[in-house]
Amino acid sequence: MTEILATAATTPKIGFVSLGCPKALTDSELILTQLSAEGYQTSKTFEGADLVIVNTCGFIDDAVKESLDTIGEALSANGRVIVTGCLGAKTAADGGNLVREVHPKVLAVTGPHATQEVMDAVHAHVPKPHDPFIDLVPPAGIKLTPRHYAYLKISEGCNHRCSFCIIPSMRGDLVSRPVGDVLKEARALFEGGVKELLVVSQDTSAYGVDVKYRTGFWDGKPVRTRMLDLVEQLGRIAEPYGAWVRLHYVYPYPHVDEIIPLMAQGRVLPYLDVPFQHSHPDVLKRMKRPASGERNLERIARWRELCPQIVIRSTFIAGFPGETEAEFEHLLEFMQEAQIDRAGCFAYSPVDGATANQLANPVPDALREERRARFMAVAEAVSAAKLQQKVGATMQVLVDQASALGRKGGVARSYADAPEIDGTVQLLPPSKASKTYKVGDFVRARIVGTRGHDLVAEVV
Repeated sequence: MTEILATAATTPKIGFVSLGCPKALTDSELILTQLSAEGYQTSKTFEGADLVIVNTCGFIDDAVKESLDTIGEALSANGRVIVTGCLGAKTAADGGNLVREVHPKVLAVTGPHATQEVMDAVHAHVPKPHDPFIDLVPPAGIKLTPRHYAYLKISEGCNHRCSFCIIPSMRGDLVSRPVGDVLKEARALFEGGVKELLVVSQDTSAYGVDVKYRTGFWDGKPVRTRMLDLVEQLGRIAEPYGAWVRLHYVYPYPHVDEIIPLMAQGRVLPYLDVPFQHSHPDVLKRMKRPASGERNLERIARWRELCPQIVIRSTFIAGFPGETEAEFEHLLEFMQEAQIDRAGCFAYSPVDGATANQLANPVPDALREERRARFMAVAEAVSAAKLQQKVGATMQVLVDQASALGRKGGVARSYADAPEIDGTVQLLPPSKASKTYKVGDFVRARIVGTRGHDLVAEVV
């Protein structure tokens, strides 16, 4: 017993901070899974760790600042820091590595999707433990999300060169994961208790383009590396578990129409996260977006014809360089006509290295913010009206929080609500004490009202 306790006491501990988007989160989970498999423990504090890993974001200026500040905090509190993620691939004005120029004391810097490089750096500074009894991890790996939902990354990188974006310079061109590997991971997640799988990538619609939709294998059967085939199989795998599959970052290419019948059939959630960014063809051209936008209203109408219950969420940019008042008004009219269920908007922010910085006629900062506010006023009015239409309906919801097993109420999400970016369903305390539930349960709820961006419901 003394020997076992001594071994545990000397097990190296790694601190970990994960910043940025769900794609970065899945990178973090891969690294944490490998650390656990090799016997490292994680530390909840910088001070209690033998080394700290910071997975960074470098997409917009605020994210760069947050990442650099976090690296500085880790260096100050611990002194031994490895940096990975998108900011790690970002160059400074003189062509050197930005992270190393700002924080020269970091032990190592890697770009995104670099599990092995991170592990090599960890091994160099904190030798791997040698204890076979702790060389075990859960089948689904280490997750940073709650047990009942998980992100599934199907590809890395992007083939587009949108003028406001620097992701391809940090994450490279599109690289689709083998379809068999993706489906194997999905099954392991469902077997591990996941009730909702959120499919993410830089461009989910382009899955398989880089490998010319080659045929892979899953359960001994051929499956094409293509969005439709992947989504069909994910729906089949999820069905025995009664689990949800939600699609994110879906560009509005024509072939997305093929997915909508699967939503109408209940195979995957009738929810599409589509990054439209703008509606005016001239603005989209300056953005170098892959779709012109001229037929997006037709596409949305077609999707709703095939699946009336579909929910569409999107993000937009207001005040892009050269945006005229008429082009912005076009965007507001699009929002009214398209009736986007959930919408977010960013005031355009210049990003170091983005080609949009060289475009003529930049919009003044104050006007960008004013347009963002005007856009959100329209978007919120559309969303509020959509929510009001749901009052009186009964729907299945997934519980995220349950106070006293639901006796004091709880927080859940409907099929229309992705975690952290959409609204929630606020569950009222039940009229009968026998109605209990816990986090990760599916329950039936009757919508009785709205509260801001959220629905209010009672469990039935």
